[in-house]
Amino acid sequence: MNFLLLLAQAQTAVPAENGDTASELSRIGIIVMIVYMIILLALGVIGWMRSSNTEEDFYLAGRGQGFLVTVMTIMATFFSSAAILGIPGNVYKEGVAFVLFTMNLPCAGACIYLLGSKIRRIGQKRKYVTQGDMISDYYGDVPAVRLVVALIGFCYVLPYIIMQIKAGGYLAQGMFPDAADLNIFGHQMPIFQVGATALSLVTMFYVLIGGMRSVAWTDVLQGVLLLSGMLLAAVATIVALGGFGGYFEKVAELPPEALSLPGATGAYPAWKLMTVAVFASIGSLVQPAQWIRMYAASSDAILKKSSLVFAVVLPSCFIFGIMLVALAGRAIYPPEMVDGELVAHSFVGSFDQIVIVMIKEQLPAMMGGVGLVLVAVILVAVLAASMSTADSNLHALSAVFTRDIYDRLLRPSGTQNERAWVSRAVIVVATLLALWLVNAGHENEAFKPLNMIASLMFAAIGFSCQLLPATVDMLFIRKGTRAGVVSGMLAGVATIFLFKLYSPFADSETAQSFTRNLDLGLIGCTVNVIVFVIVSKFTPALDREHIAQLSKDMDGK
Repeated sequence: MNFLLLLAQAQTAVPAENGDTASELSRIGIIVMIVYMIILLALGVIGWMRSSNTEEDFYLAGRGQGFLVTVMTIMATFFSSAAILGIPGNVYKEGVAFVLFTMNLPCAGACIYLLGSKIRRIGQKRKYVTQGDMISDYYGDVPAVRLVVALIGFCYVLPYIIMQIKAGGYLAQGMFPDAADLNIFGHQMPIFQVGATALSLVTMFYVLIGGMRSVAWTDVLQGVLLLSGMLLAAVATIVALGGFGGYFEKVAELPPEALSLPGATGAYPAWKLMTVAVFASIGSLVQPAQWIRMYAASSDAILKKSSLVFAVVLPSCFIFGIMLVALAGRAIYPPEMVDGELVAHSFVGSFDQIVIVMIKEQLPAMMGGVGLVLVAVILVAVLAASMSTADSNLHALSAVFTRDIYDRLLRPSGTQNERAWVSRAVIVVATLLALWLVNAGHENEAFKPLNMIASLMFAAIGFSCQLLPATVDMLFIRKGTRAGVVSGMLAGVATIFLFKLYSPFADSETAQSFTRNLDLGLIGCTVNVIVFVIVSKFTPALDREHIAQLSKDMDGK
């Protein structure tokens, strides 16, 4: 998936002669943005007022989340800004082929249904907070298991936090292209830094004070904005093209390669698309933030109902929402071939901007001032998608470091109050570090730390997938050993690094042949499973009485 949100040139969506429209949009955008931020802060304060100063409350909202909050926080966490920008950008680039990527949504729903109840049940029984708690308890509470699970969690979480903050900066540039630099105590802040800083600090504030309760409540608002933004953009596009008849006439004009597999650039043959869809969904559901949400649900029934809504509502909003916008955009602003490479239409700027361009072009022309308000709301929906991912991952990062590293390995004798302060310190440090990296990278495109993180970002879901073999073994098979699980996860992580970062091999024809046809998560998982099975075959089995008791707790017996 393409998560890098290149909105810096989004102002080209409004032609120069429509400068008054652009100025009006900026003014309306400021008002809508301020209202949105005030609501988020208010929800954070309410969450704080309803919270108690315990780990269980800060990380899991007392394990009492109802249906609406559970389903909305799972959906909002599942999608970053890529839901409205990056994925439609791939549809704009490749055509109908990438619409099939929505198969990952029913797969994710099935994953919640099959895994969620068992994870929630034993988590409630044994007071688990993180993935490391459960996996380490099952395979033996030794440092190696916790450290490897925490490493995988960090490899997923850190790139996502940084990329969402970066998205806030680009979105601010797109909404307010003519904004002057802001003078803060003698320091000139361009609009990119203002946007990135505002997103970071507001998110940090409500996560800090309210923990999981504030994160989940704000996710409800952000999820509603996300789903509404998808559908609203589609309705505007279809109406602007004269209804469904005019829409399908326009789409029918697409070239044959945009209407079939493997897509316009040949990047998505059937096996690649299928494995990306399956492993993107699984990797996004066994990552730290989603695992915590399974613990937080108040009952198995709520998780199962949530999985069904997830599997039906999100694909519907995707297929009948922004996917339609992206296909129409491809017909209206067809990509161009430049030096043998397919690039976005010059008016669009970059593939990821197609939804922004379409709504800025169609809504104001169709609906006047009301259209401008709706454009601002949809752009705030993009921001909501960024914040709902950033807050969840900040919260999860805090839990993983405090629970799995500080509490178990660095200072086991620490009090609960001490751990609460450490968890909040982690949120502050992680936010400020991510913000510094984003601003430094924006000022210097060759900034190596951010380039490395960006490269890891594209492999983040692949890293998260390396928890799948251990999860399936714990919940269903129950044959693995401690040495087997650690060896398998390390082998899988090493494979992702090898294919993604080690250039001599990653650039070889062998590696490129694999990645052209298969998802990176599947490749890593295959190596993981092979090593897991072989090592488990020749190493001491786990204590069967211990496994039997854990199995009863998982199965609710």
